[in-house]
Amino acid sequence: MTSATTTAVGALLGAALLTGSAVTASAADGGRPNNEQTQNHGSGQDENRDSDAGKGGRHVLVLSVDGLHQKDLDWYVKAHPNSALASLVKHGTSYTHAQTPVPSDSFPGMVGQFTGGNPGTTGIYYDDTYNRALLPAGTTDCKTTAPGTEVALTEAADKNPDALDASQGLTGLPASIMAMTGHPETLLNPAALPVDPATCRPVLPHQYLKVNTVFEVAKSAGMTTAWSDKHPAYEILNGPSGKGVDDLFTPEINSKAPAPFTGDWTQDNAATQQYDGYKVQAVLNEIAGKDHSGARNAAVPSIFGMNFQAVSTAQKLPTSDGLTGGYLPGGTVPGPLLSKALDNVDASIGKMQSALSAAGHTKDTTIILSAKHGQSPTDPAALNRVPDSPVIDGLNAAWKAAHPGSADLVAFSTNDDIMQLWLSDHSQAAAQFAKDYLASHPAAGNDVNGAARTVQTSGLSRVYAGSEVAGYFGTKTSDARYPDILGIAQTGVVFTGGKSKIAEHGGASADDRNVPLVVSGTGDDEARTITNPVETTQIAPTILETLGLDPHKLQAVQIEGTKALPRR
Repeated sequence: MTSATTTAVGALLGAALLTGSAVTASAADGGRPNNEQTQNHGSGQDENRDSDAGKGGRHVLVLSVDGLHQKDLDWYVKAHPNSALASLVKHGTSYTHAQTPVPSDSFPGMVGQFTGGNPGTTGIYYDDTYNRALLPAGTTDCKTTAPGTEVALTEAADKNPDALDASQGLTGLPASIMAMTGHPETLLNPAALPVDPATCRPVLPHQYLKVNTVFEVAKSAGMTTAWSDKHPAYEILNGPSGKGVDDLFTPEINSKAPAPFTGDWTQDNAATQQYDGYKVQAVLNEIAGKDHSGARNAAVPSIFGMNFQAVSTAQKLPTSDGLTGGYLPGGTVPGPLLSKALDNVDASIGKMQSALSAAGHTKDTTIILSAKHGQSPTDPAALNRVPDSPVIDGLNAAWKAAHPGSADLVAFSTNDDIMQLWLSDHSQAAAQFAKDYLASHPAAGNDVNGAARTVQTSGLSRVYAGSEVAGYFGTKTSDARYPDILGIAQTGVVFTGGKSKIAEHGGASADDRNVPLVVSGTGDDEARTITNPVETTQIAPTILETLGLDPHKLQAVQIEGTKALPRR
């Protein structure tokens, strides 16, 4: 759940706009040269791949099954030994202790997979955040307008968030959606984007990213690239050049779904499966030597793939299509709705495997299976739904009582099963005030059955404030993007009003972060398992090594020392 006020904070600072291959983000907006604050978030062996890797037209197909846990994959493979998912495991390397970045949100998760960087490096802390340096959307007077604004890289950035094509004007939707443009930046609404005070122009998602992507590195080597995702704002994957992805297919998942569905495509799991099917078809068309639409000839991309949403919505929805969502008691065995969603994903992957075989690309294609994020909690008994508005209202009231005449302390918040607050007063003292309040007040909520529950310390297990947050993310205190408060939720706590969801993501718990990671194909004749901890950010350098490209051309790899996954 997200809330904002119009409170302006901070001093006028430059926005982070990147061009070329060097990190040029303003230091005031958290930018840093490649030789500063080097971290090593990667793990595994730093070994060279075979010298001929990537030659002969190799391809990497990346599949993100959002919400999928390692234990889900283990369960499915055991229950369905002849499945497509089982075949990936049988002919690949499984990294059974892989973790996503924190926050475990879709945007930092996907950006991490394709840059090799964590949020402190990429500048991407969530899909909907706040920036103390940029100006509010629609600003035209950039000399006197005070900085501080929401940065919503969600459906809110679309010209028409209610349309599956985000405003392109296709007739006959949803059947005609395959004709959607492969350049979704044209579907974004400039008036909904934050404004750079230096140029007085809207900041596009790709301009907001501080480091380059694997797509840009591949493009510079003359390779073809493609990707399919859930919002036009995923044009962020184009990277700072704005040109990384040749064919980017992004039907809007939060648009209105057609009858017989009501609401958007996430509110009925059958609708989500139908939505995923469009992106599956895009991948099948690309395997067949077409663009995503299937209407034009194109080279089979060197890097391509998609994200699945059906597992995620099946984990969140209490019920859908007459089936119970989430997991059976204990949180290990998927319930009927989730089992059906897993079957749908498996069937889709099977179609891709068959298409690769038919096109003669089985031996030259590596499939990487992972997830942007997991979902928490898996055990229904652990669920505590906590409305975040009363928590924030209480904090604001306490601040005003202690500081008569002051504005609300919370300028913006993003709370799913993590709490991120950006404050109108960016001082350490104000952050400490918020931390002390959150740590000393209980919050009302309800369990999976709707029965009232009270959680202590605002539903949080730990709170970081001000410079502690910067330290947590490994960024400078001058970074204009990191939240003033980072609250790690207690296991099972989901910040949501009402009773419409039974799980969420974004947090730091095991259920949020422990996702599968399988690298399968190109000569993997038997299953291998690596139990050493790895991170999904290591997917990026692994993609480049697989294609015979230098991972150190990724700026995040230089900054963080991210390693390719250990040798298979």
